Amino acid sequence: MSAPTRTASRLEHSTTVRVLTRVGLASIGLLHILIGVIALAVAFGAGGNADQSGALQAIAAAPGGVFVLWLIVVGLIVLAIWQILVAITARSAGTTALEIIKSVVYAGLAALTISIATGGGHNSSSTEKSLSAKLLGLPGGVFVLALVGIVIAVVGIGFLRNGITHRFERDLKLPPDRWAGTITVLGRVGYIAKGVALLLVGGLVIAGAITFDPSKAAGLDGSLKALASVPFGVFLLVAIALGLLAYGLFWCVRAVRARL
Repeated sequence: MSAPTRTASRLEHSTTVRVLTRVGLASIGLLHILIGVIALAVAFGAGGNADQSGALQAIAAAPGGVFVLWLIVVGLIVLAIWQILVAITARSAGTTALEIIKSVVYAGLAALTISIATGGGHNSSSTEKSLSAKLLGLPGGVFVLALVGIVIAVVGIGFLRNGITHRFERDLKLPPDRWAGTITVLGRVGYIAKGVALLLVGGLVIAGAITFDPSKAAGLDGSLKALASVPFGVFLLVAIALGLLAYGLFWCVRAVRARL
């Protein structure tokens, strides 16, 4: 084992790093729970942004919410570092690449949280529509936008596969107690719901590229709201919202019960 790998392994097993990593895992869960709640509100005719920025803004508006946001920032940053440590100590190139991608995602979410915690406004749907419009205005941009949609859809298929085949359970380190069954059931439901949501987002991004209409590429919030406007779409929206709630609870319980 090389010196960098030994150092990474020591940090990975540090008590402080592990505690803050659990805070990061719980933060992911909290955001998905809030997204699920907002999606349910949208299904029943209320407003709100059913995505990460909407969930973070809901936290910011609550008493003591800014403190919670900064706690989430710390947890997400440590979680991103944790994924890098896992990548360094991984035994396969595929695992290393996957952990690095996770680290980038968590770091990006931490940056979004910092923006909202410091009073910066952020509307994911507007930003995504603006970026889509800029892409469509560039030579070959339509192909790039379509590729983005395909990548999102492929990730969605990956979530579906994990939920249906229970592949995610291979990475869980659960103690053999009554919580193990609860965590796995929540995970199965949650992964399937997240997969369906991402497939919906990817499909609309691809549709936006094909029709040259950036308004269709509106991200998670726009995709979920689009469901509410089609026949029987509200029922699917409610199902996805409940699934996202389950996914969030999965992360929260996993943060407390699973071994790192």
